[in-house]
Amino acid sequence: MPFLREKTGGWSPEKVGAFLISIVPALWLLWMVISDQLGARPFMEVVHYSGRWTVRLILLSLLVTPARRILQWNKLINARRTLGVAATCYAIFHFSLYIVDQKYNLVKVASEIALRFYLTIGFVTLTGLIALGATSTDAAVRRLGGKWRMLHKFVYIISVLAVLHFALQKKLDIYEPTLVMGLLAWLLAYRALSKRKRDVSFAGLFALAMFAALFTALFEAIWYGVRTGVPLARVIALNWMFEIGIRPSWWVLAAALFVCVAYLMTQWLWPKEPVRTKLNPAGVTNPSA
Repeated sequence: MPFLREKTGGWSPEKVGAFLISIVPALWLLWMVISDQLGARPFMEVVHYSGRWTVRLILLSLLVTPARRILQWNKLINARRTLGVAATCYAIFHFSLYIVDQKYNLVKVASEIALRFYLTIGFVTLTGLIALGATSTDAAVRRLGGKWRMLHKFVYIISVLAVLHFALQKKLDIYEPTLVMGLLAWLLAYRALSKRKRDVSFAGLFALAMFAALFTALFEAIWYGVRTGVPLARVIALNWMFEIGIRPSWWVLAAALFVCVAYLMTQWLWPKEPVRTKLNPAGVTNPSA
């Protein structure tokens, strides 16, 4: 499998790990189909399963960059392409199942996409993922040059659309979409912060944790407020009613605080050497090489 090897020819643990993460959900789905464990509506369960894993793999691909920097694991970047292409494959499978559900009536499929907002968003997401997947080869990177990076920045918009499609499809049962949206908010906010300061400090990561948790709670409250008319304060208050369950905002906060702990552990195990400075002949301090 050449795509699992590094340019030197050796196996890439990062690529192999990403491949296993990508293929295990498909194998588990196959097992559930064979063993008849998909419930009363097995076909629709497969449709929803493939859609959920599309979103999860998109988030995992976005997680690679912050994880690489926080854990000081530069080769982790090798996993990103595999995860992104896998997300595209799951999305294509998801859409193909929808066509099967419509009895291969492509005219009806097209009209449904045009008339139903959540399907429109889903189709735009699929189109974007296919475009990114098709340009993920080394040949495409060389051919596009500087335009490649600009094109692949659209993954941020695509990820938001994917989660919105997920939430709209779930209607009022948006526990998981809310959780995913909160995690996505953290991932995008991290990138925004790292643009200003490449090495995000512990204080920055802690602030991101607070932001992501608050964003998650507000997203959930606004969603239910718009869809049902329930006051925002009442939905937000649910976050403190632990007897009825733990809301997504707390899980997002826990995940983000875990990142803070991982950052501290990494700094303790592999501390970065401070940048030394020296005086040049003119008396100006410069970082030493």
